[in-house]
Amino acid sequence: MDDMKELTPRERYERFERELLCSEACLSSETKGREHPAELCPLRTEFQRDRDKVIHCNSFRRLKLKTQVFLSPTGDHYRTRLTHTLEVGQIARTIARAMRLNEDLTEAIAMAHDLGHTPFGHAGERALNAINPHGFKHYEQGVRVVRFIENGGKGLNLTYEVRDGILKHTNMVAETKEGNVVRYADVIAYLNHDIDDSIRAGILTEEQIPREITDVLGHSKSERITTLVTDLVAGGAERLSLSPEVDKQYRALREFMFASVYRNPTCKSEEDKTETMLGALYGHYMQDISRLPPLYRELSERFGKETAVCDYIAGMSDKYAADLFAEIYIPAAWSRR
Repeated sequence: MDDMKELTPRERYERFERELLCSEACLSSETKGREHPAELCPLRTEFQRDRDKVIHCNSFRRLKLKTQVFLSPTGDHYRTRLTHTLEVGQIARTIARAMRLNEDLTEAIAMAHDLGHTPFGHAGERALNAINPHGFKHYEQGVRVVRFIENGGKGLNLTYEVRDGILKHTNMVAETKEGNVVRYADVIAYLNHDIDDSIRAGILTEEQIPREITDVLGHSKSERITTLVTDLVAGGAERLSLSPEVDKQYRALREFMFASVYRNPTCKSEEDKTETMLGALYGHYMQDISRLPPLYRELSERFGKETAVCDYIAGMSDKYAADLFAEIYIPAAWSRR
């Protein structure tokens, strides 16, 4: 134990990881590293640094003003993209801790996984995907945010494993178990909190969820999250999958939510306006790239103007996009000066 006194706090924690974490875990001391070399921190591991970089960046703060499911809800308790991110982080950390995976890597990925989301949620993503000739996916945009946009264009210089987890959190298999934990935690979180918000909005009731689903997963948000997390942990880190019956009802719940909420005409009633608004903003900046802020003009020179305009629009909060649209396209009331 005497040699521990000679180690930095980071080195002591790296030793702790080697002794405690399971064989499937990604050790911070064995990261594939950063795109740009950086001096090691004496206090924090590389994945702890990444988590802190994400939490302190501008894009993370803007998540509080971005839609999760319901556009511009008037109640105080509807989820935003930020509260969704925090719920994903909580669920993912619980799973990682129980499996003895790297909790710091898991948390860093979870906190960063939606940094590339547009204003107005998936409606905004679909709008930009339809407009941009190169297409637009929020998980690919998340990687652009942390590589080329944040920190005045310098990026956050995150580790390879965190960037991989951001890119693959939606529909691909990550290279680390921690990244795949976040992929599960994301769906577990949004299915259950979207049910909660939909009940609050009067879109559905708990009783409308098919009985065959609730009999297996549970009859409340808390019960369902507990069932899914417990079942995933029981399968172990090597398998990292749900048992057949739980997986069947998990998929059935997802289908139910798409049919009842995500494609619900009431929920989607304002989406045409989103497409019109973002389409108009895209056209405005494509017409004259000099209207973009300096950072995005620089990005246009590196990646093309279509990508740079999408970079700018995707980073906007709901309110900023709406206010900017009004400023550009809605005549101001005349007043004598």
